[in-house]
Amino acid sequence: MKSTGTGRPGCGVYLCVGVAIIVAVGGCAVTPEWPQWGGPNRDFVVKTHGLADSWPEGGPERLWERELGDGYSSILVDHGTLYTMYGAEGAECVVALDAETGHTVWEHRDPVLFKGTEFGPGPHSTPLIVGNRLFAVGANGVFRCFDKRTGEVQWQQDLAKEYGAPTLHFGKSHSPTAYKNLVILPVDRTRSDEQEGSPEGEGDKSEAEATTVGQSLMAFDQATGQVVWKKQDYPIDYSSPILIEFDGQDQLVLILRKEIIAVDPSNGELLWHHPFSPVPMENITTPLWNGEDLLLFSAAYNSGTRVLELIKKDGKTVPKELWFSRKLRIMHGNAVRVGDYVYGSSGDFGTQLLTCLNIRTGKVVWRQRGFKKGNLVFGDGKLVILDEDGRLALATPTPDGLTVHAECTVTGYQSWTVPTLVGKTLYVRDRKHIKALDLG
Repeated sequence: MKSTGTGRPGCGVYLCVGVAIIVAVGGCAVTPEWPQWGGPNRDFVVKTHGLADSWPEGGPERLWERELGDGYSSILVDHGTLYTMYGAEGAECVVALDAETGHTVWEHRDPVLFKGTEFGPGPHSTPLIVGNRLFAVGANGVFRCFDKRTGEVQWQQDLAKEYGAPTLHFGKSHSPTAYKNLVILPVDRTRSDEQEGSPEGEGDKSEAEATTVGQSLMAFDQATGQVVWKKQDYPIDYSSPILIEFDGQDQLVLILRKEIIAVDPSNGELLWHHPFSPVPMENITTPLWNGEDLLLFSAAYNSGTRVLELIKKDGKTVPKELWFSRKLRIMHGNAVRVGDYVYGSSGDFGTQLLTCLNIRTGKVVWRQRGFKKGNLVFGDGKLVILDEDGRLALATPTPDGLTVHAECTVTGYQSWTVPTLVGKTLYVRDRKHIKALDLG
């Protein structure tokens, strides 16, 4: 059955009849278990208990699995419903699935405008749930708000068409962030029409003098999609922002092409900035906050890892570089923090080493071979590790070393999507399938 959505011509929202029943309990909104990129707190750490200390020989029980499609969008969980994105032949899809069975609840299909690279067409971004709304941005740069219950499009913004935002080499990959009544997204600066239209050889303005529109970050009203603010004039990269609170002030922090910036999320005004890499490559990893005064930023190649200490001076936040090291270089995976220790898969295209370092000193405590490039989730005192070859492991990390309790292969090559852990259920995907595993 086709719903009466408000999508563009050629777009469709398809409902599977009888798959899901929406239940309201006392009219109160219930917080989703995994509402956004990085989980409840955007740090890949979850509160759970009862994870098994070992698995049967064949690995953890598979609750269900099904074909899905291409892409690296991670999986949201909202009380019985999963949300993610994938690429199919000739379409880019946002989909809601029944968490118990994997069956499709609704699906929105859009013609794919991004042609992709050797790593596929994407999508790369992870959606965001706020109340009854689901926000999702495709690799093609079309940003939509859905009714999460029905899949009806409530509003949309074509970032390239409407704001001239360039599409990066690998497509749009940023995962949106919610702040009060806003949804915030990196967009990228754009040149003025006059400068873009100058005939070759006639443009005598330097890059510094060229007219640009500052929209490194844009904030949209969650209900209407109207632009509330667009600020900053830095070229962006692939990393998604985080929200922190320092000394009573909310700050939105993001790694850009060459800079680290923090802005006031209510209006986009710059609070501070700090250089990241003089020779930028792809800066992909999400910043990591220790909850007090330290921010960690990591990238592959020669960018390495920097930790900034935030201090207050004359009523303003000032970043001070505490240390820099190339001994941790996270390419497109993630890092997790447990106390003062950070764990991440370090390396470029060659050997990867699972690395533990002290966030305050930068000292590498240990490195361990045996895993390819991987992503991590921490819960119940254990690390869940999924490497790019689909090898899944359950381990206990400490400053003294890593104790691996169980491991097996659960997905195929290019399993670059961060797994989602809710309770004892782990949701994983590669470029063909999605699976639910019981880790209890």
